[in-house]
Amino acid sequence: MSDQTIFALSSGALPAAIAVVRISGPGAGDALAALVGRAPAPRRASLRTLIDPEDGSALDDALILWFPGPDSATGEDLAEIHAHGGRAVVRALEAVLAQMPGLRPAQAGEFTRRALLNGRIDITAAEGLADLLAAETEAQRRQALLVARGAIGQQVAAWQADVLSLSAATEALLDFADEDDVAADDRALAQIRAGIGRLAGALQIWLDRPLAEPLRDGIAVVIAGPPNAGKSTLINALSDREVAIVSPQAGTTRDIVEVHLAIEGLAFRVSDTAGLRTDAVDSVEQVGIARAKARIDEADILLWLGTPATVPAHGNVIRIAAQADRQGDDPDWRIHAADADVRLSAVTGDGMSALHQALAERARALVPRPGDAALNARQHAALALAAAALRAVPPDPLLIAEHLRAARAAFDSITGAAGTEAMLDTLFGRFCIGK
Repeated sequence: MSDQTIFALSSGALPAAIAVVRISGPGAGDALAALVGRAPAPRRASLRTLIDPEDGSALDDALILWFPGPDSATGEDLAEIHAHGGRAVVRALEAVLAQMPGLRPAQAGEFTRRALLNGRIDITAAEGLADLLAAETEAQRRQALLVARGAIGQQVAAWQADVLSLSAATEALLDFADEDDVAADDRALAQIRAGIGRLAGALQIWLDRPLAEPLRDGIAVVIAGPPNAGKSTLINALSDREVAIVSPQAGTTRDIVEVHLAIEGLAFRVSDTAGLRTDAVDSVEQVGIARAKARIDEADILLWLGTPATVPAHGNVIRIAAQADRQGDDPDWRIHAADADVRLSAVTGDGMSALHQALAERARALVPRPGDAALNARQHAALALAAAALRAVPPDPLLIAEHLRAARAAFDSITGAAGTEAMLDTLFGRFCIGK
């Protein structure tokens, strides 16, 4: 538990109807007493007048909540002041708190970091909370809330319990093996190995699920094709605003143009790229083409506006016959359209709903199913180490015990029991001040 007391505005941007200022640490009770006199009963809102202890002047009338530690959000003494949300009110309150001995402004994510260090949450819940704060779509909100409520941490705790049980059985076999009853020892060893196999299988089910990053960061969609294929017109139509220059001149798009969209509750990062051609002589256009090819390689979904015969090698392509308003009577276009997944005109809007549906269908295969908690890349890597240790179990009980210890260490790294300060700094740097 920290010996420092922190404070910060924990509600939204000012001005607002209500501003919530939190105080956490060993001096929270004294700070509250200095502001309002006697602290209210724990966990019961009380209307009090905030007083500047220097001169006794009134600062505001506010609702006060008092949460004695360790049963609080941070695991230490915590006070909440629900004051009026004017900028001058909050500035005056923060100035008074800053003058109190032992109090200082909180850093980004410091309240949640204290909750982690004091055992109120584990690092998976903290990661879920960070994602919840950043969620912009319904699917992101559902997934983040599931993780913030402990879906991954609880599952890892169950796996830890299984490993501990298997470790205890292995240690017992090592300590009390009966040389006169080899058959019984073999049966015990077979049971241990069977249990390890079942656990490894359970881990693999989680490892086979889609990662959280595509859902959290948005499905990466790249619009690509030859020059003047309608790529910039399409990204403008998808975003419902002019984000890219549309011109009949080939090579207008030189750099990547990216927009963030929500389609059917899913987040997408859609990129318009330079037209692909082999006869570009302008050095800037050549750089743009190189960047386009690199972005295609990184795409979760490729929207290809060229002919089917020229589509780049990619595992998830939606072939689009674009400019239907201009080329519908062109025999070559009709041949192209026959092999396309979607026919559309970004100018008239025909086919756009079909493209939205195609994008949503492809995206759902790349993100966790509703109700399934998804591992992020860090958690997935640690779980893969645990699974590898369990899959490669040797016949020797002594070596089995070592592999089980390796699995426990990997589980600890998922929940933060073996976390590093650098990892924590990176995580909590994503939080706002006051959270």
